[in-house]
Amino acid sequence: MGGIEEVNMGRGRRPSAEVRDEVLQAAGDLLVDQGMGAFTIEKVAALSGASKMTIYKWWPSKGALALEGYFSAVESTLAFPDTGNVRADLRSQLHAFVDLLSMTHAGRALAQLIGQAQTDPDLMESYRATYSSPRRALAVARLEAAVAIGQLRADLDAESVVDQLWGACYHRLLIPDRPLDHDFVDALVANLFGGVGA
Repeated sequence: MGGIEEVNMGRGRRPSAEVRDEVLQAAGDLLVDQGMGAFTIEKVAALSGASKMTIYKWWPSKGALALEGYFSAVESTLAFPDTGNVRADLRSQLHAFVDLLSMTHAGRALAQLIGQAQTDPDLMESYRATYSSPRRALAVARLEAAVAIGQLRADLDAESVVDQLWGACYHRLLIPDRPLDHDFVDALVANLFGGVGA
């Protein structure tokens, strides 16, 4: 991806890294604003000023571009806080997550991408590498940091806690028969820290 990339819309020549960033920004904005149904390579090309040829050189499919654009758009929103209070940090991050999923087109777009990935091995691999694995690693690292300072028990299985919390949110995203909101997140965190035994 080195060198200079020719682009359209009268923008002249720009470094390829700049072009790539602008394509991702355009893809993320389009996906969050309008959803997957309105997402096309042609629209991304028009918004970013990059040629379709350039876009297809870097992303083999519309789904792969949409997924990386989604991650680029939400990365800062879903940054994992570390205030020193792991319970508050979990609530804060999960609130931001459910707000993104329930108050923007991003939730429906992500659900559509997950659905498409079930029959598209390339998209599934991209989903794991670009989105789910990095997101999971951030959550596990935050939980393990809390273990290290004694806020969580030493034998905690951080991976299963990630599945309990974020997996429950994905369940309500994909099977929307119950609300995906702050009350739900707060109940999840309360159950985790308080337990459910009598």
